[in-house]
Amino acid sequence: MSSERKVRVRFAPSPTGGLHLGGVRTALFNYLYARKHQGDFILRVEDTDQTRFVAGAEEYINECLAWCGLTPDESPLKGGDFGPYRQSERKPSYRKFAEQLIEKGYAYYAFDTSAELDEQRKEQPNFRYSHENRLKLRNSLSLSQEETAELLAAGTPHTVRIKVPTDETVSFNDMIRGQVSFDTNLIDDKVLLKADGMPTYHLAVVVDDKAMEISHVFRGEEWLPSAPVHVLLWEYLGWNDEMPKWAHLPLILKPDGNGKLSKRDGDRLGFPVYAMNWKDAQSETVTQGFREMGFLPEAFVNMLGVLGWNDGTEQELFSLDELIAKFSVERISKAGAKFDFEKAKWFNHEWIKKSSNEDLLPQIKALLTLHNVQKVDDHFVTEVLSAVKERLTFVSDFWEQASFFFVQPENYDLAAVKPKWSAEKTDFFQKVNSEFGEFESWDASALEAYFKGAIQESGMKMGELMMPFRIMLVGGKFGPDVFQIVSLLGQEEVIARVNKALVAFTAE
Repeated sequence: MSSERKVRVRFAPSPTGGLHLGGVRTALFNYLYARKHQGDFILRVEDTDQTRFVAGAEEYINECLAWCGLTPDESPLKGGDFGPYRQSERKPSYRKFAEQLIEKGYAYYAFDTSAELDEQRKEQPNFRYSHENRLKLRNSLSLSQEETAELLAAGTPHTVRIKVPTDETVSFNDMIRGQVSFDTNLIDDKVLLKADGMPTYHLAVVVDDKAMEISHVFRGEEWLPSAPVHVLLWEYLGWNDEMPKWAHLPLILKPDGNGKLSKRDGDRLGFPVYAMNWKDAQSETVTQGFREMGFLPEAFVNMLGVLGWNDGTEQELFSLDELIAKFSVERISKAGAKFDFEKAKWFNHEWIKKSSNEDLLPQIKALLTLHNVQKVDDHFVTEVLSAVKERLTFVSDFWEQASFFFVQPENYDLAAVKPKWSAEKTDFFQKVNSEFGEFESWDASALEAYFKGAIQESGMKMGELMMPFRIMLVGGKFGPDVFQIVSLLGQEEVIARVNKALVAFTAE
């Protein structure tokens, strides 16, 4: 392959359901490599398995990529010179290559029915269609030319299988793993063309990568066992010189490191594994995604970018542009990467802190609308956000941390107040509240100086009065600096809340 060859990479998901974070990471690494090398990032929808096709899944994939900021240069939505970008629309192009392989002796017609193959599996639990048994099964290798021709002429359903050679070694260089070798005696004769004329992944991926001039293939480690079949197909079709470079990405593992992370693990341990909410069309159940849980796309992409890759420094927070600038295949780990949801939350917390209030404002306002808070002043919301931002792990935490700025507390943490409440404290707050009404300038530092001076005058301890004052305003023992709360709530609201709380604190 010429070193001059333009970098063209592709993300090729199947539209069969929610997009797993492993899939998004594959898209991300493709995207980073393309952008780093001024290449093209292509989305190709691999919908050849019509039995697993799910309506709406392709639109979902597009939305996930858009949310993450991974915009393809070519896709079903944005055509280019190498379309179509759905495999189902490329169907006529595959059979000729299957026939070409048969003519050259690299593939054969297989007429075995599903029932016959099921019978073989019952007899041999580890049954695989291969050099060991292909001559005992119903195919164009075991049948005469006349029998094969008759079956084809009669329109007998058949598949096309690759004829994997015996006693050979298939080797290739993987950009992550180095030299990788496979014994062909351990590889079965994969189906290339199904009975419905649709290609399987094995044939389609090679034909499409050639047609689209794909230069590098980044895909999950789970595809490594299929790689020798694909290497053989590149060779058998006479395209060796145009074969892309391979990079098989490490798996994303369960938190304990034992096996690949699955949706079931997320359900069991209480975290999402899909990028966005996915609604199952049959059961109508909704599986929560990172977006709907309250992850910022910057945090989600950052978290995935360092899952199995690092830049060799202690840096952990990367914008998409920084990931592009620093990305290198040499820094991708061979070993699987454990998914740590606590770490994922940390990334989100850090990105919320890094984000401007203006960027977060639309999400905060949507959250307020959800809680029936209407007609709020943007400036006020932004001020409140500044006060509580460092306490947010998710944007949705804003309501829990800041709802008292928008609605008066309905309940108070009376257990923290009433056992030590006294007439003296009632008098203190009535006096202070009366004097609050005299303030012409409602300034946090002036209010704090006045309040603390009043406490000193009273002879009571600071803690005895500061904590009840917070509970009067907030309802509980939480929230930012109490005088920041006082300043933001405003004069009338503070006076009203103190009066309301005194009734609750002094009730029998």
